[in-house]
Amino acid sequence: MSPARKTSRLVIRRIRITGWSAVTALLVTIVTFLTWFHIVLPADREAVDQAFADDRISYSLSSGLITATPASGASATGIVFYPGAKVDPYAYLPALQELVAEGVTVVIIEPLFNMALFDLTPLEEATATAPGVTDWWVGGHSLGGVKACMMAEDESIRGLVLLASFCANDLSQRDLSVVQLLGANDNLTDPIAVEDAKALLPDGSLEQVLTGANHGSFGAYGPQSGDGDATLSKAAGFAAITEALSAALHAD
Repeated sequence: MSPARKTSRLVIRRIRITGWSAVTALLVTIVTFLTWFHIVLPADREAVDQAFADDRISYSLSSGLITATPASGASATGIVFYPGAKVDPYAYLPALQELVAEGVTVVIIEPLFNMALFDLTPLEEATATAPGVTDWWVGGHSLGGVKACMMAEDESIRGLVLLASFCANDLSQRDLSVVQLLGANDNLTDPIAVEDAKALLPDGSLEQVLTGANHGSFGAYGPQSGDGDATLSKAAGFAAITEALSAALHAD
């Protein structure tokens, strides 16, 4: 075999090895990416089971949507809710359970890759699960709140609920009711960002800081890495959420 032919074969072999190495690296990256996004902070199973056992509430599950409605069927107000990043969507059922029992429909999005910012579910697909609701709000926890702010640009939305969250888009000119609940012991929500983002909200937006609440106090899950210590019990925190949201959603 001539030296030129030997060299040519060696070059081709190296190209093949390099190509297969690149493909292998890409596959490993994709698998790692998908695995990371599918590892979620799990919901408190006992609390979720208790929510599902509540005979005051009716549930329906469809592709990517968890709908909770008052068993009485009387519900004119609803919230489309976006979970925090990599938090089990079912973790928010116990937090919003009493609100639903009082008459508010809640539709929780099960977001793509467990990241609300990646979710492409049309707003009308979520609201279609409760056609009797006439007044729709959007809301979310943490990064789910950022997504809710984006969805609040829709003219059909009446109000916005932010749990340990803030907006990144300008809603200051929208005719929108806003209630923002924050945790005094939350080490994951940047207080400077919250303060700076106030200018993006409409005048009259309501802010309430829950004493003793941390980032994870807004859902039935935890603990969460980097979060502060909660001195407020889950039950007390959920009761405070219910009280604040009920007052806002039923205000004239």
